[in-house]
Amino acid sequence: MSSGFKRFLLLWIGELISSIGSGITSFGLGVYVFNSTGSAAGMAMVTLLGFLPTLLLSVPAGVLADRYDRRLLMMIGDGCSALGIIYILICMRSGEATLARICAGVFVSAVFSSLLEPSYRATITDILSKEEFSNAGGLISLAGSARYLFSPVIAGSLLAVSDVSLLLMIDICTIFVTIITTAIVRKGTAVKPSESRLSFMESIKEGWQVVHGRSGVFMLIMVSSVITMFMGILQILVEPMVLSIADSKVLGITETVCACGMLVSGLMLGIMGIKRGYVRILRLSFFMAGVFMVGMSLIENVIPICIFGFLFFAMLPLANNCMDYLARVNIPDSQQGRAWGFIGLLSQLGYIVAYGISGIAADGLGVITGKGVGRGAACMILISGLSLSVIALTLLRLPKIRELEK
Repeated sequence: MSSGFKRFLLLWIGELISSIGSGITSFGLGVYVFNSTGSAAGMAMVTLLGFLPTLLLSVPAGVLADRYDRRLLMMIGDGCSALGIIYILICMRSGEATLARICAGVFVSAVFSSLLEPSYRATITDILSKEEFSNAGGLISLAGSARYLFSPVIAGSLLAVSDVSLLLMIDICTIFVTIITTAIVRKGTAVKPSESRLSFMESIKEGWQVVHGRSGVFMLIMVSSVITMFMGILQILVEPMVLSIADSKVLGITETVCACGMLVSGLMLGIMGIKRGYVRILRLSFFMAGVFMVGMSLIENVIPICIFGFLFFAMLPLANNCMDYLARVNIPDSQQGRAWGFIGLLSQLGYIVAYGISGIAADGLGVITGKGVGRGAACMILISGLSLSVIALTLLRLPKIRELEK
């Protein structure tokens, strides 16, 4: 094992712990808001405000990642993101945790967290060889999936004996663990001097040209943006769908069982990697993910939801690994930060649409059908799954996307 991969593993452990902590907070706040309001729209609003700053600030964060110490930016972003969580904790303790105040705390935390992703992605390029990218990709997907794999069952069990305040305190503690691991990696990794003398705005413009000028990369990003819209709808609506037939503890177990699919495929990718056929695997994994979304929505029972959810989440590391590799090998190392900033912005625009419409649509369909918000959420998931499969079979066959592998 190379020294670079050892440093990556240490950095990955920190991100894994951080992901678990943030997942615990996300689960707890989602359950708290749904139980308080009885509406999927309220849950969607909290998620949107937690996601929007990270998305909108990803481009300037990417420029910073190319101009300054990437590991230091990660430490600042992680540490300051705790401020928003602390604010929500204070509101909880004083009995004044309104929806508006929860949204404000989540928003503040997300603003600082926006520094993390471009610096994290670019740091991986700094410390790994090209041959190690695929193996690292599986572990990256696994760390990102930890918020769905471990966090729900932990949070659901803790909520059975305590309240949301305990979950927030655990999240704050995990943030400091992540800062320590990043500091250790920073000490053993040389800071690459900026090769550009461009102004901040000129650097942003150059980052756009890097992504837009590679037509295959740009097409892949825009297709993934459409795909994330349908996946975001599932992410928001699976909780009200399950909470309409079970309690928070069962919801936590259900989400963990489903996310075990990511654990299985993520570990397989970490061990074996993918050697070829990236575009074909990308197309197949998204098609099957859509099919499994449809399966989750059909029966009002936790068992089939767990089965199809497991299969759905097993497809995500495969798809993410392929998209990550195809983008990474087609972008120069010195421009990775700026490029990942734009890639993060464009590829996740679909989440804004999903978070904006999913809760309202589910509430509306529940009223129209007379079956409640749970079945309204299931109907939206069904439509999204069908759409995802169709897009996988059509748009991902574009010649420019197939040429990225060459």
